[in-house]
Amino acid sequence: MPTTAAAEGPALCQPSTPSQATAQSPFHAFTQALPGIGLTVGIAGAAFLAHQVPGISALSPLILAIVIGTALHNIIGTPAWAKPGVKVSLRRVLRLGVILLGLQLTAGQVVEVGPSGLLIIAASLIVTFAFTTWLGHMMGVDRKLTQLIAAGTSICGASAVIATNTVTQGEDEDVAYAIACVTIFGSIAMISYPLLSSLLQLNPHAFGLWAGASIHEVAQVVAAAFQGGTASGEFGTIAKLSRVMLLAPVVITLGLIAARQAATTLGASASAERRAGRPPIPWFVLGFIALIGINSFIAIPADAKAWTAGTTTFLLSMSLAAMGLETDIAKLRAKGARPLILGATASLFIAAFSLTLILLAG
Repeated sequence: MPTTAAAEGPALCQPSTPSQATAQSPFHAFTQALPGIGLTVGIAGAAFLAHQVPGISALSPLILAIVIGTALHNIIGTPAWAKPGVKVSLRRVLRLGVILLGLQLTAGQVVEVGPSGLLIIAASLIVTFAFTTWLGHMMGVDRKLTQLIAAGTSICGASAVIATNTVTQGEDEDVAYAIACVTIFGSIAMISYPLLSSLLQLNPHAFGLWAGASIHEVAQVVAAAFQGGTASGEFGTIAKLSRVMLLAPVVITLGLIAARQAATTLGASASAERRAGRPPIPWFVLGFIALIGINSFIAIPADAKAWTAGTTTFLLSMSLAAMGLETDIAKLRAKGARPLILGATASLFIAAFSLTLILLAG
């Protein structure tokens, strides 16, 4: 967008010098983006309102935002005037939302889970991600879509999908498909886990850990874990937030892998140019880690934490609204059922694998 603005600046303001055009271009880009940003704000607001409706409240505003955005795009189309702002929400707003997510986590929460709990969470995440990636390759599912499904299943649902896509660079339809997978199968887990808990005779600690280590979205974990009581709900939430912390190392690792693949595929000179244009370690992930550190050592008032949590969810909802506004349902259908089968298998795998580790640990 700034490039476009810089190119158009002199044509709009003749005569002008190159320095004047450069100075005007950021403002020009900003004014172009405002209508589209306003549209994503409106969709995010509608998602928050819909979240208050009984029967729909089980779905997070993030999921509702991408559903509304996708519906608008496929029914009436995304207007041309909105596209610059949609791009801003899809990139810059997304990164800001992921950074602020760090204020919801502390190192102290990790301590509460305990060494064995952390080991179970980390092992479940790593093995599930590796298994899903391998199975996706065996099934012939596109590599980028496979990685997004693996991230959403193994880490933290829609937030992991959109954060991971900053390095995988998948299509918007890949993001929408992956989010659909984690929404569907995470919702099934949310309903079925409390029923299975009594059959498996899990104590509150074990049930909370199982929910936190394997269910996809934070909201889904909370809804499922508290069905086992307050102790189960609180421990499940802490376990899930500890799992969310692993988002940073996963995204950084995928970024490094992508950079190495680029070096092999494009050659040394092209790889150097790529590194100069975009570092393999996303800067916003470093911001995410920094805010975790700040939140761990500085006492932030409860009201401020609640405000930042709501702001974070709203920003991420704007980003998903933007993704919806660029998602073509016809392209989703063209991907077929194999990615859906992959998502179902990955969800069953992480549920079974984490439960086995919990039972073995006693």
